[in-house]
This record gives sequence, structure tokens and C-alpha cells, in this order.
Amino acid sequence: MLLKCTTRHIRIFTAEVKNNDLVPSTNVLTLDVDPDNEFVWTEETLNLVYRMFDDLVESYAGQDLTEYNLRRIGSDLEHFIRSLLQRGSIAYNLKGRVQNYSMGLPQVAPQE
Repeated sequence: MLLKCTTRHIRIFTAEVKNNDLVPSTNVLTLDVDPDNEFVWTEETLNLVYRMFDDLVESYAGQDLTEYNLRRIGSDLEHFIRSLLQRGSIAYNLKGRVQNYSMGLPQVAPQE
């Protein structure tokens, strides 16, 4: 059975990707970060999210895999992404198709 957690910027599935399809799995979690490309990411900041995901998954080791636990992991990752935005590690993609500023108004440096 496919379980999933969907937040604004995080999607977690109990599945693996095969031939561009999600195949349900009981031992693999697939993470989709910022599917709407709302933010500008570097390889380093994406890796921070993946590491946080791995740490959160490890913290639930031995517990039942439930939608509730997936939602908690997704929620924690949302908060982590917000902290990256507030620190200036990532920025809104002002050229993206989605511009709802779901994590607060963008900070734009004044032009001199």
C-alpha cells in the first residue's frame, strides 16, 4: 500500500521510482523536494534537506511506518526549509510559475 505525505514543499512516498513511475515499497521512502520550484536551490542546500530527511527517518527507526509519522517528518522538513529561507541559504524563485510566498514575503535588497 502506498503511503504519502504531501506538504507545500515536501512530498514523501513509500515507494521507489522505476521507469518514471512510483512503485509501492515497504522499505524505501522517496523524497520530492520543492516540486513547484518555488525556491532557488544549490546542490549544497538540497543536500542539507536530504541529510535532515535521513536523520529524521533514522529517528523513527523501529516504529511503525504510518501516515502520521510521515506527516511529522514532512512537517519537520517544512520548518527546516523555512529556516533555510530565513537564513538566506535559499531564496524564492522570482521567475517560477508559483509565486505565492508561502513562507513569508521575499527580502529584496534595495538598489543603490
